[in-house]
Amino acid sequence: MADKLFGTDGVRGKANSWPMTADMALKIGAAAGRYFRNDGSNGHRVVIGKDTRLSGYMFENALTAGLTSTGMNVFLLGPIPTPAVGLLTTSIRADVGIMISASHNPHHDNGIKFFGPDGFKLSDAAEAEISALVASEITPASAGNIGRAKRIDDGRFRYAERVKATVPAGMRLNGLKVVIDCANGAAYKVAPEVLWELGATVIPVGVAPDGTNINEGCGSTAPQSAAETIVAHGADVGICLDGDADRVMILDEAGRVADGDQLMALMAGRWADEGRLVGGALVATVMSNLGLERYLDGRGLRLERTAVGDRYVVEAMRRGGFNLGGEQSGHIVMTDFATTGDGLLAGLQFLCAMVQTGEKASALTRSFETVPQMLKNVKFGQGSDPLSAQAVQLAIADAEGKLAGKGRLLIRKSGTEPLVRVMAECEDPDLLSQVVNGIVAEVEKAA
Repeated sequence: MADKLFGTDGVRGKANSWPMTADMALKIGAAAGRYFRNDGSNGHRVVIGKDTRLSGYMFENALTAGLTSTGMNVFLLGPIPTPAVGLLTTSIRADVGIMISASHNPHHDNGIKFFGPDGFKLSDAAEAEISALVASEITPASAGNIGRAKRIDDGRFRYAERVKATVPAGMRLNGLKVVIDCANGAAYKVAPEVLWELGATVIPVGVAPDGTNINEGCGSTAPQSAAETIVAHGADVGICLDGDADRVMILDEAGRVADGDQLMALMAGRWADEGRLVGGALVATVMSNLGLERYLDGRGLRLERTAVGDRYVVEAMRRGGFNLGGEQSGHIVMTDFATTGDGLLAGLQFLCAMVQTGEKASALTRSFETVPQMLKNVKFGQGSDPLSAQAVQLAIADAEGKLAGKGRLLIRKSGTEPLVRVMAECEDPDLLSQVVNGIVAEVEKAA
């Protein structure tokens, strides 16, 4: 259990299936409580936020029971973006922050993400220790040392003020008509409020959560609705968040989607011009487009690549002292302002660029020409390992030979879902399709 409980972004799975059961959440809460309340005193605190999934109520209560049973005092934030949990963990001087969310996944999934007292996600080593505690007998606190739980009603307002403070003093968004798609998720209240308070004309999408419609036909993974709304209302730009608002996609005035790579290119170039890009480098994952790397090279900047996962991006940023990084999927990390990806914050920085340059969104979302890239996902059953099949390995070797000197190939298992991801980049679209589809066919057989 210890080596399987945590994935690349906390504990995740289908609600009411292992490991995402109420019983397991109680054990995880107790284990985290024991890990962080290691001196036995009663002054230890934890903040808990969640998105809008129906199962969030169950996991919030179960985690609270486990944490208080070991003497932790719990502050409940309610529905709030993931980056707000990182912020409020440090603001409230908590020992640990917990976000209950499965990010961009469907409503029937859920997850538990941990933040340390510094507001950054926990290390692999800390997660391994908590996993070991889950599998052991956890000694509860004495009756007189059981923790307390308290609701924090103004968490989203504290977060809103911090996010607005990243906009240059005196700058207003007057005249900008902005479509904001909140994916029926954690930012459904705070994101439209922030944009309106800064002066934008706000057209909200995905702001009616019912517990089961998070990410359903909306948000950063399904921007079609936002694109149609932009065109219908003659909006200037669209900002599409995911279920926990830690990632973003930007849409231009014609509804065309710009991914995280284009947003990072824009910000890296602007920050470099302003002398703000620390170390002359951008940190991104192996999934980022080759076109981004070429653009940075042309500007005399570096692309530092990491494994897939925003936590690995942040770890590399902290090791190297860099202040800008992210993922193609829309996690944009600006450590000058936040400890994790923040979709609303990144969207605001894009709006600032529009105001400062006077350019349309379409001009700011095309910093480089992308190299043709194809990504396909293959689902596999529990317990199977399709990548170990000989036919799959042969197909991968054959594809690598064909792409040698012409492109890139990346094959990996998802850290959050039972999927094999097959990605390739190549200037030749026919060759690109041939190698990806060939590998996918063999993985499907093996799966």
